[in-house]
Amino acid sequence: MTTTFSPAQAWQRLLEGNARFVSGEALHPNQGVERRSELVDTQHPFAVIFGCADSRLAAEIIFDLGLGDAFVVRTAGHVLDDAVLGSLEYAVSVLGVPLIVVLGHDNCGAVTATKDAVRTGDMPPRFIRDLVERITPSVLASLRDDKTEVNDMVIEHARQTVDRLLESSQVIASAVKDSSTAVLGVAYRLEEGRAQLVSGSGLL
Repeated sequence: MTTTFSPAQAWQRLLEGNARFVSGEALHPNQGVERRSELVDTQHPFAVIFGCADSRLAAEIIFDLGLGDAFVVRTAGHVLDDAVLGSLEYAVSVLGVPLIVVLGHDNCGAVTATKDAVRTGDMPPRFIRDLVERITPSVLASLRDDKTEVNDMVIEHARQTVDRLLESSQVIASAVKDSSTAVLGVAYRLEEGRAQLVSGSGLL
């Protein structure tokens, strides 16, 4: 059994939850004992949230969600790799999730580190270097457009990640093409708590 939400309905539900969070009127839905029992043998999330691992970007909180509502994948700087792609393809092809949100945020440490590396030519060590290398194309694209602020680069990186996801996964690209799934790039504002749509594909 899959969710009955359309991509547009799923996005609207996220927007409504985020509006409650911003206004301080969160409902904290689907977090009780009864909901926990309902989900023992099944799950039907209506959205995938692929976000940065930053501690200030807890997806279920900022969208006012509960257990079983969202399939959440997080890496520093929402960097794609094979494990992420496999997780997202599972959500779309097995769970039938109609919406993938790529969630970035202002003052992102991973994007800031990449900006500094591009500016100075000094790369960080070991696996942090791998993150920076994967974010570098987004920073360069932003600089080509004369957008030099970190938060401009965050928005560009969300857009670029959406594009790379669709280029990398035939499973997800096909789901977008047949309108069963949409992929959206979203930028989150830490101070006001608001999630802003910055790019997307497949949202009718």
